[in-house]
Amino acid sequence: MKRTSEAVLLFCVILMTTAAMHAQMGPPTPAPELKKLAFMAGDWNAEGTMNPGPGMPGGKWTMTTHADWMEGNFFLVENSNMDLGAMGKGKEVAYLGYDPQKKVYTYHAFNSMGEAEDSTGNVDGDTWTWTSDEHMGGMTMKGRFTMKVLSPTSYTMKFELSQDGTNWMTGMEGKATKK
Repeated sequence: MKRTSEAVLLFCVILMTTAAMHAQMGPPTPAPELKKLAFMAGDWNAEGTMNPGPGMPGGKWTMTTHADWMEGNFFLVENSNMDLGAMGKGKEVAYLGYDPQKKVYTYHAFNSMGEAEDSTGNVDGDTWTWTSDEHMGGMTMKGRFTMKVLSPTSYTMKFELSQDGTNWMTGMEGKATKK
């Protein structure tokens, strides 16, 4: 019984110490780098073409996206409706954020085709570059998604695939316009 009382007392001391430390630190605040994602908030229309490749038949595609900040402003949440031509229609939800320890932007997406995607990104001027490992047609390839911001209301995009991380083939290109 004495050991149980000592364990409960130790647990209470740890809990109170942790709570006191958090009170001194104050609530977390979003990294200033997140402000660079702000232009993506709102409603967007996108369209483009897919080139035939592993797991992709090729053809035209369209997408509408609504993006808004999650409470706390740590993550931008995108909800998209897609028409991928021969691949069918679908929905996707994506969470964009920033990892201050790794100093990279993060992208985690899940779609109605059962796919989950994780990418990391960087921005250089008006160009965003996101990289990932892609699993298509039984193969693992490197993915690179590049966005070139043309104005606060439009950007072009290109998705490329590579087996070796050196030689890239274009899988998709398009343009997005803010409504």
